[in-house]
Amino acid sequence: MTVIVRDVRPSVPEDAEAFARVRRAALPFLLATGRQVAHDWAHAHPDAHARPLIAEVDGQVVGTAQVSLAHESPEPGVGDVNVYVHPEHRRLGAGTLLLRAAEEHLARAGATTLYSWVLDEPVNRAFAERHGYAGSRSAFFLRLNLTTAELPPLQEAPPGVELRTAADYAADPRPLFELDALTTADEPGDVPAELDDYAHWLATTWEHPLQNHALTTVAVADGRPVAFSAALTDGTGRYGSGMTGTAPDHRGRGLAKLVKNAALHRARAAGCTEAFTGNDTGNAPMLAVNRWFGYEICAKETRHVRRLGRG
Repeated sequence: MTVIVRDVRPSVPEDAEAFARVRRAALPFLLATGRQVAHDWAHAHPDAHARPLIAEVDGQVVGTAQVSLAHESPEPGVGDVNVYVHPEHRRLGAGTLLLRAAEEHLARAGATTLYSWVLDEPVNRAFAERHGYAGSRSAFFLRLNLTTAELPPLQEAPPGVELRTAADYAADPRPLFELDALTTADEPGDVPAELDDYAHWLATTWEHPLQNHALTTVAVADGRPVAFSAALTDGTGRYGSGMTGTAPDHRGRGLAKLVKNAALHRARAAGCTEAFTGNDTGNAPMLAVNRWFGYEICAKETRHVRRLGRG
């Protein structure tokens, strides 16, 4: 069998569907649809030098790679490469070929440091280590069965706080962008991120196909959003927490629990059957919140790093 690595064809729906299918098989804890990945390709920031890749065997897509520069990071030269191979088509060399093409592209784009998420399983860790990547921080995938879970009862908002949905900001979502930027700035991670491009945020976050404005819940105080729980849905009953965040001056008041609980109740009422979320292993407060809801850890992934020119 000959493995061929090529660029995706953004205008060909079959490529987007195949890309998403491999992602779902390799990472069943993440939502992925053909429409979503096609949207991501179409709205990639020019400074990201994004180059999604596909590996084929006899015309069948067996692997994918997400490849880009971290353009939102104030640190120059940071690249991201995430390689996924369908579990039924491993050990054919697709992962190695995808990684090689991705690294060559990012090096030409000016990357000096590459980060990659790797499922914390022996075969995946060994693959990363063979190619010069060293483990750093980790994160959990968590799952909640919404058909059987006993969600905490809906809570009353504290005095001065009102619950709304993202749909209430359809005419002007900028206040949500400002809150998203504020909470993203101190989110745990290897690479800091700064959200400062409102137009790009509108295209890639607000208008993203997985975003569900009716389920996304927002806490408002003094006329401004101060906490939110972003809801993602794929139309098959799967619900994902895009991010839950609270403005620094309103933390410690239980608002993260409040908005996430309301969002989960809305999701179940809308017909969602299972919910997924992710947690940095070092983010103890948010991990405690998710365990309070009944989420259970279903997998772990570790961020790996490689300095180009060092192996």
